[in-house]
Amino acid sequence: MEGLPFLIIVGIASLVGLWILFYFIPVGLWFSALVSGVKVSLIQLVLMRWRKVPPEVIVTAMIASSKAGLKLNRDELEAHFLAGGRVQLVVNALISADKANIPLDFKSATAIDLAGRDVLEAVQMSVNPKVINTPPVAAVAKDGIQLIAKARVTVRANIKQLVGGAGEETILARIGEGVVSSIGSAVSHKSVLENPDSISKVVLAKGLDAGTAFEILSIDIADIDVGINIGAKLQMDQANADKNIAQARAEERRAMAVALEQEMKAKAQEARAKVIEAEAEVPKAMAEAFRNGNLGIMDYYKMENIKADTGMRDSISGKGTGKGTEGEKK
Repeated sequence: MEGLPFLIIVGIASLVGLWILFYFIPVGLWFSALVSGVKVSLIQLVLMRWRKVPPEVIVTAMIASSKAGLKLNRDELEAHFLAGGRVQLVVNALISADKANIPLDFKSATAIDLAGRDVLEAVQMSVNPKVINTPPVAAVAKDGIQLIAKARVTVRANIKQLVGGAGEETILARIGEGVVSSIGSAVSHKSVLENPDSISKVVLAKGLDAGTAFEILSIDIADIDVGINIGAKLQMDQANADKNIAQARAEERRAMAVALEQEMKAKAQEARAKVIEAEAEVPKAMAEAFRNGNLGIMDYYKMENIKADTGMRDSISGKGTGKGTEGEKK
């Protein structure tokens, strides 16, 4: 009974030791590689552990490539893993490309993977082209009618341009520009509606896939809708602008006329004030003339008689009341 705890401790220590041994010396993984025809020694597997490289990833990739008839170098696989690459994805892409007769070597595949692109998806897209739906693109024909078009673009991955090539956003932007240019050069929107394939031909002939990671196979116009009449709207806006300008000028002329009228009234009032002022001086002048002996009493009466006669004549002729005689009215 006293030796039982000791035996338990020894057993646990033995199990831990065996686990550590088989962890650093993956015998099972080495045996799997051996029966699969992949030559890798136990020393190499242990060194992988020390280099922080999972032996399972490298050995599994080598077994898969060997069964597919590809010869891959273990050191290159380890280097790609240490560089941050996805080893299994690269191997699967190489196998898929080999089965589809697509030229793809290990160096190009690892470069594409390290560039951040999915090399397996690129190979699959080369075999099965991808369809990209563009957002609605609005353009105006020469007759002023707006058209809203949607295109469906079929693209295939260009393996050689995956590193450094532009992505889908550039393709969509270039296609949108081509659609706008094609519709804008049309004389009438009716011709575009009658032959929507003319847009596809014009856009496809521009070589929009240059410098991108894709190869455009076809561009199909999925839908065209008629928008607003831009030409008529612009004419209405111009007419409203002209009307506002004319109203502003008329208001300016009216304001000038009112100002001129006010100025003339002010001048007339000033003139009347001067006349009243002058008339106020007449009695003073007459009084001064009486005192100086320059005007006699008879002269004064004669002047009053003349004024009375003049007033009587004005009343008869209508000048004083603003009413003329019947002959003058006729």
